[in-house]
Amino acid sequence: MTAGILGPRLNLFRMRTTLDIPEDLIEEARGLLRFKSKTDTVVFALRELVRRHRIEDLKRLMGSVELHIDLERSRRRPGKPPRGRGSAKRR
Repeated sequence: MTAGILGPRLNLFRMRTTLDIPEDLIEEARGLLRFKSKTDTVVFALRELVRRHRIEDLKRLMGSVELHIDLERSRRRPGKPPRGRGSAKRR
């Protein structure tokens, strides 16, 4: 098992495949990312593509989801009394 920039390579959830990728494109991407491995370059690029699409999907949801959250309550730490009038100690 080797560890690259993307973490340990586990063959548990990986598949081998043959891709016909233009050599100049993969080498430019590998150089820009400063990766040694073509595999790391392709995996990183695919993860980045998926991440960007998920962000765009979330942006499309903006304004269409209604949340009913008590912000004051959610900001309180468990076990501490709520802060308010008369709760501060005076010296």
